[in-house]
Amino acid sequence: MKFVAFERSKQGTGASRRLRITGRTPGIVYGGAAQPHLIELDHNALWHALKKEAFHATVLDMEIDGKESKVLLRDVQMHPFKQLVLHIDFQRVDATTRLHMKVPLHYSGDENSPAVKSEGCIANHVITELDVLCLPSDLPEFIAVDLSNLKKGASLHLADITLPKGVSAVTHGGNKNPVLVSVVVIASAEAAPAADAAAAPAGKAGGKPAAKAAAKPAAKPAAKK
Repeated sequence: MKFVAFERSKQGTGASRRLRITGRTPGIVYGGAAQPHLIELDHNALWHALKKEAFHATVLDMEIDGKESKVLLRDVQMHPFKQLVLHIDFQRVDATTRLHMKVPLHYSGDENSPAVKSEGCIANHVITELDVLCLPSDLPEFIAVDLSNLKKGASLHLADITLPKGVSAVTHGGNKNPVLVSVVVIASAEAAPAADAAAAPAGKAGGKPAAKAAAKPAAKPAAKK
């Protein structure tokens, strides 16, 4: 994905504020052997680019003064309540250095799986993006995951999917095989009446009051002699 940036000559809080008033967003490019490079971008073009998944998860082509360089989006500072990008950071990409990136997981096919289609379950997407290590040329825009084989009682783990060539997953917390998708059983509507019956008071059977015990007639007083 390609975007256009411009040289930024002034820095500081006041200069950045004046720049935003003119519809530009201040930014910086760092990394590699070169010094950090101050840039500015058209705010409207940047706002629309940020809505695209590829702008966050792929190597970008940045054009400045007719020259292109490879960069990654590393940080975006947003206004607390306005639709305004305050600042943006990019990192230069070295073709021979592996990248540590978050790549989105695109799930599909769960509605056709036995678990969802016939076994009364739903697929809970526990993890929606994956930390990966790879060379820039191997970085995928997303990782497709097919859920059409999900079954009741079985979850999908990291080891169950095939990663693109040259891509390795980075796990955290000592768990080398985290759950990506869990299969959750939906309570059956047919079980509700049975549950209501079980919760009925002990003195009622089948939802009807139990028959009252016949009253024992009082003993007659003994006849006087």
